[in-house]
This record gives sequence, C-alpha cells and structure tokens, in this order.
Amino acid sequence: MEHNFKNEKKISIEDRKVAYFSMEIGIEDHIPTYSGGLGILAGDTLRSCADMHVPIIGITLVTNKGYFKQIIDKEGNQTEKPVEWDISQYLKLVDIEITVPMEKRNLYLKVWRYDLKGFDGHIVPIYFLDSDDERNFPQDREITFHLYGGDLEYRLKQEIVLGIGGYKLIKKLGYANINKYHMNEGHSALLTLELRKDIGSFEENWETFSPEISEKVREHCIFTTHTPVPAGHDKFPIDLVKKLLDGYITDYEYGHICENNKLNMTLLAIEASKYINGVAKKHKEVSEKMFPGYEINAITNGIHANFWTSPPLSKLFDRYLNEWKKDPYSLRTVFNISPHEIWDAHYESKRVLMDYINSKYNRTMDPDVFTIGFARRITAYKRPLFFFSDIAKLKEIIEKVGNIQVVFSGKAHPNDTNGKRLIKEIHDKIKELRPFIKIVYLDNYAIDIAKILISGVDLWLNNPQPPKEASGTSGMKAAVNGVPSFSTLDGWWLEGHVENVTGWSIGEREDLFKKIEIETEREIKCLYEKLQYIIMPMFYNKRDEWMKIMQNSIAFNGSFFNTHRMVYQYVAYAYFI
Repeated sequence: MEHNFKNEKKISIEDRKVAYFSMEIGIEDHIPTYSGGLGILAGDTLRSCADMHVPIIGITLVTNKGYFKQIIDKEGNQTEKPVEWDISQYLKLVDIEITVPMEKRNLYLKVWRYDLKGFDGHIVPIYFLDSDDERNFPQDREITFHLYGGDLEYRLKQEIVLGIGGYKLIKKLGYANINKYHMNEGHSALLTLELRKDIGSFEENWETFSPEISEKVREHCIFTTHTPVPAGHDKFPIDLVKKLLDGYITDYEYGHICENNKLNMTLLAIEASKYINGVAKKHKEVSEKMFPGYEINAITNGIHANFWTSPPLSKLFDRYLNEWKKDPYSLRTVFNISPHEIWDAHYESKRVLMDYINSKYNRTMDPDVFTIGFARRITAYKRPLFFFSDIAKLKEIIEKVGNIQVVFSGKAHPNDTNGKRLIKEIHDKIKELRPFIKIVYLDNYAIDIAKILISGVDLWLNNPQPPKEASGTSGMKAAVNGVPSFSTLDGWWLEGHVENVTGWSIGEREDLFKKIEIETEREIKCLYEKLQYIIMPMFYNKRDEWMKIMQNSIAFNGSFFNTHRMVYQYVAYAYFI
C-alpha cells in the first residue's frame, strides 16, 4: 500500500519504521512552523534522516499564523504580528480526515504534507495537523494558529492534537509497521495513551494499566528532553485535563498519569519510554537530578552541516573534500585546505553580512573590523546584556587593541515581558556606545537571517548561565563555517571546547573540576581579559594563528557536532534495537 505522492524514492509506506513527533519543525524560512532551537533541531534531524535513508516520518502542527513576525521600533520595543503565509504554496493537502476528542465532541483535523528531500532525492514525509476546518467551532479552528500561544488550555489542546491526532494519523495513513515513536520533548506525550489503547485492545482488562501492557508501550517509545529549566516542562491541572478529555481518559489512566493533581507531560513521556536521552553529556547529569530514578542517556545535539554551511565555504569543501555532504565526518580532513583559502571564503561570507546590514539598516559596517555575533531566543538565563557589563573596559579594549563590531538578533516570547525588556536595554546600549562601537540588532530572526549572520561574523558569543543551557546549537553552526566560539562552559561547549584550539571559554575549565561556583564577576573579568589579551590581538596581529583556529573549528567541531552523527546514534541506540 502506498499513497500516490509524487517523487517518493526507495521507501514505501510499509517500510517506514519510525515516527518523529515535534511541536515545531523548521524546514524553510517561509514555512513559519518553528520558533527556535527545538524546531531547527527537528528540521536538521529529518534532513539528515533523508540524506541517510532512515525510514522515518515527521509529525507536527501546521501553525497557521506562524510563531510571530517581530517588529522592533526605534526605541527597541518588540511587538508581534501574525505571519501571513499561503500554506498551499508550500504544503500539499492530503485527502484524509482525522478526528480527535475535545470536550466530548469531535475536533476535525486537516492534514498537509511536505516532502523533505535528501541530497540524492530520497524523501522523508512530514505531516502537519491543521484544526482550521469549517466543521469545527470557531475557537477550535484556532487551535493550530499560534505556536506556543495562548493560555494553558490552548497549549493542552495543541498537545492533544499533536499526540492523539498524530498517532491516529499514522494509523489512518496506513503506516502499519511503525515500531518506534520518538517524542522530541513532552508536547506529544499523549500519543502514549493512544498506543496503550491500541496495544491494550488485544488484552483483557487493559484499562488497569497492567505491567505487561506498560512494558509493551515502553518497547515502542523514545523520549528526548531538551530543557534543564523546570518551567520548561508542561504541567496541566487535572481539572483542565478532565474538561478536555473526560470520557476519553479512564479513571485508571488519570490515576496513573497524574500526580499532585497535575498531568506532567515530561513524566508521562519518561514513564512510557524505554530509551530516554538528554541532548548533551552535562544535560544528562542535570536531567537525572531533575528526574531521579530514571536512566537517562546522552546524545549530544548536532546541526545539518550542508544546510548551514555558507555558499563560499560549501564551494570550497566541494573542491577539496570528497563526499562531505554525504559524510560530514570528512570535514576532519579540512587541514588539507589552505587556511588562507578558508579565510577568503569566510571573508566573502562576511561581506554578504556587512552588505545586508548596511543596506537594510543604513549602517557602515566594515568587513575588516573584528565582528562578534550573538543571536538566540532573548530570555534572562541567556544573559544577552553580558557583553555590556563594563562599558569603561570595552572602551579601553577598543583604544588599546582595535575596533569591535557586534551583531545581535533574537526574539523574546510574546508573553516574556522580561525578555522584551532585555531587547529594549540592548537598544539603549547600542545608542550609548554608538560613538565607540558599531552595533546592530537584526529584527525578526529566522532561518535565512541566521545563515547570513552566523557565517559572517568572526567570533560567536554565547554566555548562558550554567547549567541552564541543555545543549545549544548556534555555536555548532558557527563552527562548520570556521567561526570559533567564545562561550561559558555549559551544554555542548563542554564537549566542543579546547582552549586556544577550537575557541575560548568564559570561565575556566579547572574550576569545574574543583566544583567552584563561577561567580558572574569572575566570568565578566574573564570575558574582557581574553578579548583584550588573547582573542583580538590574535585576530588583528597574528592572522595565521587565527586562521588555524578557524580550521580547527571545522575539523574538530564541524565534523562531529552534526545531525548525521547524532542520527547514527539514535539509529544504533534507540530506533532499531
């Protein structure tokens, strides 16, 4: 059995073995079904699956109005607008109908499909669930409108659509041989109830949550947790769950999946999964402390090397590195390329970024000036104002060493008033420092801007408050473009950092082994001292040494911190065992 979708290559519906569930998947800039790191990772994961012919499908929400379009006024105030996009221009409507329970009525879901092609044309289908059906109540039609929008009830409705609706979709499409359900975060955890009902329908007294049925469910489920911050784990009051799903979830099920009168989606996913992993080695340790008693593994995140490598560097790699797109581990042989050629390709990317900034924002950014990049979701623990901690010291560094340019970008969640305040404060600092440093804030950060920004700066700055960074992937994107990182020792950088080889740490590694809590003042001192005495003097006066570090970043980090390696690990440890 195979639905008549054009250009599907090599793998039939019967052969698909894995279903990958994610609330958001970032595929293209013009398909606004992602907000940031989680969705971008999901898109990169499925790109690598397409390249590697992994028999997988993707399940997500369509997000009719996008995450949001960011508008920043001259004073630095962020406002949001819905994203206007023509779904039918990018996705194909599937001739199928899905219903899910919602307050003792049926919610009708449309289904869209996107064929994600690998480098040789192999396809991974991604299915998008859409509640904007004329048969639904007006409020129900809006369930899939806004990614992470609304209140707790809105969020739970979305997670019902993703988990229950996604599982029903798989069955209705005829994917009879799906053997593993990979939950990318806890948003889709309700699929485990559907799976239990499916398995239990062949058993007597399945509603009692027998150990046998529970073990059968676990055999089929994989869960990846992405956040070490407790607030990032969705919890819903039992009264709200009963309001939306009463009559669908049995009393036995309520007793099993809820504790302290709340449904914890992360715990539901953990309980139902045989394989559980964090997204970096340090994150594994943090997660095991958050959820004691569970075995949590570590598969460090990656990025899709081909997708994120700039055109100039991609052409250079094509010339020298055989099949690097098929096997990013080949990037370890980048030492066979002259460092000067790598610099020339980087400089070309840098000119693209400078031209974009100067044209759009009426600035005079100079490609010959040392340029720092900082772009991510703007929220308190990522400390976006860290660079501005000592203005007098910054001025001293400029006077004694050389000029600095800084490029900021990132969105604050619409409900994060503190994040919005931070964006405004960054703009205040830009005005204050205008006579001394050229700084620009790029609005509406998204895939296309990220590609230009990350490959076009000289140094990637990342200073989250440890241990709150689960992994982070922006520095990995920088590395594959030969841009070294300057970061606090948290997340992936604990694994990718080799001082003066792949970049630099904010805070010293020795302190970690001594279990010394690195105070903010010490981090700030480290930031400015390394900029003044190591990083900037190397960039301006020891260019050959700088180019060597660029080469190291590609060879050591670009070759390893990619989703091809990551997917190999999922295949070996979780998908086909």
